Amino acid sequence: MNESAAGGEKPRIIIDEDWKSQVQAEKEALAKQKETPAIQQGTGPEVQKPPEAAHSHGPLPPATLPVLITTLATQALAMMGQIPLPGSDKPEVHLDEAKHFIDLLEMLEQKTAGNRTPEESQLLDNVLHELRMGFVALKR
Repeated sequence: MNESAAGGEKPRIIIDEDWKSQVQAEKEALAKQKETPAIQQGTGPEVQKPPEAAHSHGPLPPATLPVLITTLATQALAMMGQIPLPGSDKPEVHLDEAKHFIDLLEMLEQKTAGNRTPEESQLLDNVLHELRMGFVALKR
């Protein structure tokens, strides 16, 4: 035991204020170090791409019913193995997912009945017919 503690005196604690600032500086450096790889990889939340970089494949198509129909049809075709999936060398068949996209188009047909132009109706009818025929052929 310490003499001052044995004599009834409390031990003196000396607080060095410099260690607090040093610890804080180390914490900040560590936090910065953790953020840096995420920023360099483009995965950090603070990374925002400029608008021109976000659409490097050209301008986006207008938000129209024909664009929605062809987008869903393209997804269905990809799931039916007619188009390779992104990042894949060869087409894969996923009939459940293909049926889901066909069902979405059928729902869109029902919900937009009476509100489509003749051209939109023709497109939707043709797309659904082709997808249904392709789906039945694959299922056999």
